[in-house]
Amino acid sequence: MRGASGLGVAAVLRGLVCLGLVAALLALAGCATPAGTSATGADPITESDESPARKRARIRTELAVGYFEEGRTEVALDEVKQALGHDPLYAPAYNLRGLIYLRLSDPRQAEDSFRRALALNPRDPDTLHNYAWMMCGQGRHDEAERAFGQALASPVYPARARTYLAQGVCQARAGRLTQAQDSLTRAYELDASNPLTGYNLAQLLYRQGELPRARFYIRRLNNSDSANAESLWLGIRVERRLSDTVAMQQLADQLRKRYPQSRELTAYDKGIFDE
Repeated sequence: MRGASGLGVAAVLRGLVCLGLVAALLALAGCATPAGTSATGADPITESDESPARKRARIRTELAVGYFEEGRTEVALDEVKQALGHDPLYAPAYNLRGLIYLRLSDPRQAEDSFRRALALNPRDPDTLHNYAWMMCGQGRHDEAERAFGQALASPVYPARARTYLAQGVCQARAGRLTQAQDSLTRAYELDASNPLTGYNLAQLLYRQGELPRARFYIRRLNNSDSANAESLWLGIRVERRLSDTVAMQQLADQLRKRYPQSRELTAYDKGIFDE
């Protein structure tokens, strides 16, 4: 476990965001309200101003983050329960509890947890992001859109790129492709190094027939250390549509060499380019 007790809850949880390339990810959730934020969303409370109960709740929650990161979900949940036993008004613990219940495939408990966190701190953008992502997964796209918008309205929110990315993925799922392109482009402008953003933007542009633009983003990704079977396969399909057989073959050679057992290579060998 990392030294969770020495970090704020939000800082620790932001480190959990995965950079895989598939879109439907719990990885797009993953932040809690910063440690030290008051339960009512008022002025921040420094650690030196904490009551003994609040300090114990914060430490337990930070320990829970470490267990959550390690995949020890039940242990993390137990730590969160102990945190709330010390301080039932500690909003970050409820936010983390929501993430835990999402991982446990218990949407009712997850929603209850996020609602409790927002009742205590209605303007917390991290909780709003997580709540929006949960609603997106349930197909509640209008509600998700409102919550994403509220998160992005915060003038001090440091994880805006992540929320634009999640919002764009959600909008694409809902068939709102123009809005999705705007959100993903904004996410890319804020953080061009995130391969998940580059992949989703390239994939969306490919779907919309904007092939030169799709090529730009997927080539950048495939020329980086973050390339994988999915990104190489998307690059192959883009180059095929653009009739660049040389580039297509180069990508196919990489796919065969690096991912010989992948379903993408199987699709390539069978000539199944448009699933």
